[in-house]
Amino acid sequence: MANRQALKDLQIRLAERLQLARTEGVAPSWLAVEVGANHYLFSMAQAGEIFPWVSTHPVPYTKSWFLGVANLRGGLFGVVDLESHLTGPAAVPRRAAPNKESMLVTLNASLEVNCALLVDRLAGMRNQKAFTAFAPKLPESPDYFGNRYTDHAGVVWQEIDLQLLAQQSSFLTLGA
Repeated sequence: MANRQALKDLQIRLAERLQLARTEGVAPSWLAVEVGANHYLFSMAQAGEIFPWVSTHPVPYTKSWFLGVANLRGGLFGVVDLESHLTGPAAVPRRAAPNKESMLVTLNASLEVNCALLVDRLAGMRNQKAFTAFAPKLPESPDYFGNRYTDHAGVVWQEIDLQLLAQQSSFLTLGA
C-alpha cells in the first residue's frame, strides 16, 4: 500500500511540475532515470507512461534481457531489463524488480513499439538549466546514445534516443 501511495505522490509531483513548466513557458526536456550505476535521460516526447513494477509472464527462448510480457493498463507490453540490454547479460538474470523503487517506463505510443523498460529509479524531469556542461557522445557509443550532460553535482547523464533504440535490430530480435 505504501508503494502505491508513493507512486501516486510522485505522479502528482510530476503533474504539478509539468503544469508549472507550461505556465512558465519552459517545458522539461527529459525524464531522468537511474539504471544500475548509470544515469540516463529519455526525451519526454519519446517516453510514455510510468508504471510500478509488475511481475512479467516469461517468454521461452528469448534473450536474457527480455523479462517477458506484462499487462499495463489493459495493453500487452514486452518488458526489457535496460541494464542487461545496455551492458550485457547479468550474472544472474533479473526476473523480478531489484528494489522497491524499480519502475517500468513505456515507450511513447507514437514509436509503435509496445515495450516497457525496467529502470531502477526515477530521478525526475530535467531541462537544460539542470546541467552545467554537455559533451557529444563518445565515438564508440551505440547509435542511440546522444549527448552527455553534467549536472550541478558533477553527475554525468547519458541521453538515450528511444526511437533509435527501438529501431535497432539487436533490440527487436528477442530470440535467444
